[in-house]
Amino acid sequence: MKHMHVMLTSELVAIDMAQFLVQHMRNVISKQQHYTLVLAGGSTPKRVYELLAQPQRASLIDWDKVHIFFGDERFVPFDDERNNARMAYDALLSKVPIPEANIHRMLTEGVTPEQSAEAYDVVLQRYFKTKVGTFDMVLLGMGDDAHTLSLFPFTPVLKEQRHWVRSLWLEAQNMYRITLTAPVVNMASNIAFMVTGANKRDALYMVLDGERNEERYPSQLIQPVKGELHWFVDQDAGFRL
Repeated sequence: MKHMHVMLTSELVAIDMAQFLVQHMRNVISKQQHYTLVLAGGSTPKRVYELLAQPQRASLIDWDKVHIFFGDERFVPFDDERNNARMAYDALLSKVPIPEANIHRMLTEGVTPEQSAEAYDVVLQRYFKTKVGTFDMVLLGMGDDAHTLSLFPFTPVLKEQRHWVRSLWLEAQNMYRITLTAPVVNMASNIAFMVTGANKRDALYMVLDGERNEERYPSQLIQPVKGELHWFVDQDAGFRL
């Protein structure tokens, strides 16, 4: 089931997303022992994390029960400002009382990209082996080329059906990246895209209302098997919808 959340500005999108996430986390944690959350990189997610870290929101969450995973990672050291986990630590994870053991980041030091992907695949398979489905919530961004995670247009990883995590070389950025694949994300209970800015307008229109072409518009691959799909967008991004 798809839900649209359209706000006037990107800041209001971030506030709406943060409030939605707090409520969802509280509801789920009241019914089960753990809450599994996949974090995204990017400027809009970063603002959401900053809002979640504010005491009035952070105090509402039982962080001992929250397990953090990552949707994708640039294969650069943790102290590199381009590292998604580093951004998440700076904006949120270092500011809330979450146990370090509950944070499951993709390794980018002391291993090859392939080894990193294989290791993270094992982490996920072990964590979810006795569960139905996968994550409670996956946060996603989307690029102006309609990519999400590190699922870029016309790359082989788009066709992956067996592995939950893969590595890839991205020529345009001259770097390796590690990414969750569409199958593991689509088994999540909830998926939430955050898309803001006029530069995303055409991509968002094509993903939601345009031709079906997953090779060209990889965000179309994200279709929950049984879960809910939420789109949090501002008016600039959603203008053509």
